Order: sequence, then C-alpha cells, then structure tokens
Amino acid sequence: MSVKKLFTVLMMAPFIALAAGQAMAKEKIRVGIAVSWPGYAFWKLIEKHDLAPDYELEITIFEDPIQGHNLLAAGQLDIYGSTLDYIPVAIEQGFSVVNVAYTNPSYGVDQVVLSPGIKASDLKGKKVAAPEAFIGHLQVGMWLDMNGLAPSDVSWVNLNADEGVGPMISGDIAAAYMYEPWTSKLMESVKGVQIVADTSQDAFKKTGIFGDSIYMHKDFIKNNRKAAVALLKARWDALQIWHDKTEETNKFFAEYLQWPVEDIPYVMGTNGKYFLGGIYMFDFDEAAQFCGVLDGEPPFGKHAGFEDAVKLTNEWWVKLGIMKKMQDPKAGIDCSLMGDLVKQGYRQSFAARE
Repeated sequence: MSVKKLFTVLMMAPFIALAAGQAMAKEKIRVGIAVSWPGYAFWKLIEKHDLAPDYELEITIFEDPIQGHNLLAAGQLDIYGSTLDYIPVAIEQGFSVVNVAYTNPSYGVDQVVLSPGIKASDLKGKKVAAPEAFIGHLQVGMWLDMNGLAPSDVSWVNLNADEGVGPMISGDIAAAYMYEPWTSKLMESVKGVQIVADTSQDAFKKTGIFGDSIYMHKDFIKNNRKAAVALLKARWDALQIWHDKTEETNKFFAEYLQWPVEDIPYVMGTNGKYFLGGIYMFDFDEAAQFCGVLDGEPPFGKHAGFEDAVKLTNEWWVKLGIMKKMQDPKAGIDCSLMGDLVKQGYRQSFAARE
C-alpha cells in the first residue's frame, strides 16, 4: 500500500469508527402487539421506513393479549398495542402502565354471530364463546344485555375469534365473538350463520369503547419521554404512508402478518381511511381530539371522550364479573404525550381517497 493510500485509510478510520458507534448506539424499544392484526402492524412499518431513526424496535406479536399486558406490567415491554378495554383492569390491578392514545375505532369488524336457527332467547344455558377480559367479551356481554340476558344465563367459553371457528362449525357453541377474516371463513363453512351485532351499529359505535390504542409503561415515559414522544409521532407518520400508498402498504402488512393479501382490505379497506365492516383509522388530529388535547370533535365518541369510554368499560367489566368496583379513569390515561406533539405543532388530517 502506498504512503498516500495508507494516510487516506488512517484519516478515514475515525469517521468509520464513529459511524459504527452511532449505529451501535441505537436504543432498543420493546414493542408488543396484542394479536396478528393489521391495525397493529404500523409498528413494523415504522421499522421498514426508518421513521424513528434513533431507535431499534424489538417487536413481538402475542396471540394471547393478556400475556402481552402482563409483560408490559412487569416492565418487559415499553409499548403495547391492544384494545382500549383493558385500561380499567390495569388500574384495578395497580399496574404501572397507562394508555397514551386511541388509534382506531372498530367500524363493524367486531361482531356477534349465532349458529343457524338459534335466537337470542335460545341461549340460556348454552355455550357462548368470547375472549375473557378482551373486547369480544365486552361486546357479547352488551349484546346479551340488549336481549334481556344476564352474563350468568350462558356458559362462557374463553376463545378468540380464530379459535371459535372450529367449535362453531362443529356445533359445540351457540354464539361467538367474531371478526374478519374469521367471520367470512365461518360463513363459507356453515350455511345460515347469523351476524346479529357489529360495531358499526350506533349502540356500539357511539360508546367509543370499541377500538385499538397504545399502552406504555410509566417508567418508560418517565425515564425516556423523548423516545416515547418520538415513537408516538412515528406511528402517525406510518399511518400517513398507509394513507398515501394503501395498496402497497396493505401488501406489506399481509407479508408481515402472514395473512392472505386479499384479507387485509376486509379489515383496513382500500381508501386509506376506513372500511365499513372493518376499522376506521383516526388521523392524528382525531386521536388528539379524543384525548382532549386538540379542539374539535372526533367522528366516534366525543371531544375528550377517552375518560368516558374508560368509565363505561369499567361499568361493564363490573357487570361481567371481571372487576370488583369502579376506578378513576384518569389513573389509566396519559394524554400528555399527545399534548406534547400538539404543542410542537404536529398535525395530521386526511379523509378517505376517492
């Protein structure tokens, strides 16, 4: 090697080392996802597009939502994507976690189905499937109440939608909580299956309690607020990518979740905003309005409706025997991170594409 080349290599070495050190210095953020679900896949999209360049995301999908909540409570996760309905339970258990944002209401994707020929009045003493202490348990309980049935009138079986398809086909259960693509698979297999309730109906939609949200451990927020705010912003930056390039992003979600690509639009739609029978994606402004940190009315629930939604959920958990008493909803909500983004001038508002 010539002296000139050697000199060049020596001069470049500190910069190479610095770059390597910077790459190694990325802080790891532990993210959990409640189930294999398109609405939670935005965390993987953040990673794909490097929307949080200072952080390395360690993403884990849990098919048992409660397992993920327990790991978050134990401090083994920093962020967890799950449904809003667990907030009161976490408060009662004294878990050091809070919900920091409401990401998307259910717009019909969550459903109650009955076996062929079964009516609500036939359900006394029969098996009814729903995941305990999760969104399906809440919805089925509310639907039973609307039809004059108490939780004790039926025999509950703790099954999620994917687990309930087989027993519904075999006739072992009379009613179940379902969502796409499992509803379609069930209806293809069993003629006469009845969808008797879904979350696009006002009785469910206007409550604001059926939807997905973001949980964080309190220590993560306290010790690394900068990262917490940055990851929250990145999640809505990822949503913008989905809105602008919906078909391409839906394909990415299918690949990541190992879903058939044609099933993703049954949940997310193709217009970059919502799908009736699926979910409705809150842009940042709508989520901030639901939190009460930005003026305006969100399309589901009401301005600052987060606390009311948690309170109503708590009431139903008491009725269903999951909780013993009412808790202060403020103890499980921290909208200050969304407020930080609002103060920084972050805004995002978009409608469905034509």
